Amino acid sequence: MHANAARMLWERADLDARRPAIIEREAVTDFGTLTARAAGVAAALADDVEPGHRVAILLERGAQAAAAFFGVTAAGGIAIMLHDTLRPRQIEYALTHGGARALVTSHALLARQPRPLETAARILDVADTPVDATTSPRARVGTDVAQIIYTSGSTGLPKGVAVTHDNLRAGMRAVTAYLGITHEDRIASLLPFSFDYGLNQLLCAVGTGAGLVIERSHVPQQIVAALQRHQVTVLPAVPPLWLQLLGVQAFAAPIPSLRVMTNTGGRLPVDAVRKLRRAQPHANLVLMYGLTEAFRSTYLPPHEVDRRPDSIGTAIPGAEILVLREDLTPCPSGEVGELVHCGPTVALGYWNDVEATAHVFRPNPLRPAGAPDAERVVFSGDLVRRDADGFLYFVGRRDRMIKTLGYRVSPDEVAEALYASGEIAEAVVTSEPDEMRGERIVAHVVLVPGGALERLEAFCRAELPRYMQPSRFETPAELPRTTSGKYDPVALRAAHDAV
Repeated sequence: MHANAARMLWERADLDARRPAIIEREAVTDFGTLTARAAGVAAALADDVEPGHRVAILLERGAQAAAAFFGVTAAGGIAIMLHDTLRPRQIEYALTHGGARALVTSHALLARQPRPLETAARILDVADTPVDATTSPRARVGTDVAQIIYTSGSTGLPKGVAVTHDNLRAGMRAVTAYLGITHEDRIASLLPFSFDYGLNQLLCAVGTGAGLVIERSHVPQQIVAALQRHQVTVLPAVPPLWLQLLGVQAFAAPIPSLRVMTNTGGRLPVDAVRKLRRAQPHANLVLMYGLTEAFRSTYLPPHEVDRRPDSIGTAIPGAEILVLREDLTPCPSGEVGELVHCGPTVALGYWNDVEATAHVFRPNPLRPAGAPDAERVVFSGDLVRRDADGFLYFVGRRDRMIKTLGYRVSPDEVAEALYASGEIAEAVVTSEPDEMRGERIVAHVVLVPGGALERLEAFCRAELPRYMQPSRFETPAELPRTTSGKYDPVALRAAHDAV
C-alpha cells in the first residue's frame, strides 16, 4: 500500500493546484507550486537518501519548510524538524542522535549561528533545490517512520518520538473531523512545525485544501491584525499565547471571520476560557489535550465548554482513553488515575532508546486474556479523573506532583487559584527542596497592571489550604518559554539557581 504521507500534497495539487496553500504576509504559494518545490527537495536528496535515512530540516516556518518536510518524506526519508531558533549544541545533538544524513536549511540562517555546525551531515541549502514537476513520492507502508520529533522530558536529554506515516494521517483526519475543517477555511500558523500541534495545522490544510496563514510576529497586536487582514477562520494557540492575546484591546472586539479557536499544550485557566468566550462569542472554543507520544488524546466539544470549562473532554475520533490505577485496573468515576492512550495516533516509540520506549509504550493491560500482544498504548504520566458523564479532567503530571507537608499537590491546581485572584496575567508553579516540608511551593507570576503581590498573598491565604500555599513568590517581567511556546519550568529553576 502506498501510504507515504507526502501523497497528501501530491493528491491535493491534482485537485486544487491553483488554490492558495501557504499565505506569508503578501506572498502566496499555491498547492501546485508547493508540490513542485517539495518534488525539487526530493530530487536533490535522491543521490544521498535511501528509504529510512534521516534528514533534518532547519528553516523558518513557511512555504520553504513545508516543501522541505514533504520533500524529505517523498524521498522516503525520515524528517527531523528543528526549530529555527535552536543553537549549535541543540542542533548537533539532534543530528547526531538521529543519525541525520543531511540537513536542509539556508546559508542565511546558518550565518546567524554563533559558530559553524560540527556535523558530518550534508548541508543542503533549500534555495539550491530545483522546481520539479516529475518526481513523485516513494512508496512507503503506513508503519514506516515518517518523522522524529525531539521533545524535552522532565529529566535528561530530549527524546526523539518516532512517528509513522499512518500516525500523521490519523492525526490529520481526527482533527479535521471534529473541527469541521474544509477547503473554505484559513488556518492560522503561529506555532513551529517542530511542534506536533504546529505541523498538524500544515497537514490539516493540505488534507482539506484550506489555506495556512503564516504569522511569525510575537507581538499580540500584530497577530490580531494578521487574523483580520487574512480573514482567518481557525485559530490554534497554546496557553501563554492566549493569555497574551487576551491582554490586548484589539482582541476584545470580535473578529468576524473567526469560527473556531483551539487550545492544547497545557491547561487553559478557567478564567481565561471565560474571557475568550466573551471576547469572541461567535467562535467555537475547543479545549484539547495531547502528548507528543500520541499527538492528540481528547477534545471538549464547544457546546460543553460553558458547562465544563475545566474539562479536557473525551477521546478524539478513533481513540480510546483509559484511566488506570497503579495496579493497572480501571479507575471508577471520580478517582484519580493515569491517562493511558490507545489508538492509531500512538507513535512507534523513542528513537534509539529501548529502555524509555518500554517504560512508556506498553501492551494494552486490558486486552482479553490470550489475545495476541500486538497493540501498543501510551502511558502518559498524566493524572486525570473521569466524571459520571465520562468527561475527563486534568489533575497534574505524575512527575511534577509536589510532595509537601505529607500532601501531593498539583502545580496546575495552585496556578488555577492564582489566576482566580485577578492579580496576575501569567503563572508557573514549581518547587524546591525544603528540609521541613519535603518540598516548598514557588509561584512565578507576572502581575497585571495594577496587580499587587500583597493582595495575591492574602488571596492565597484565604482560598488555599496551608499545604497548597506558595512559600515564595517570584515576579519576573516575563516568563521563559520553550521553542514550542509552552512555559519552561526548567528555565525558571535554572534562573533562580544562578542567582
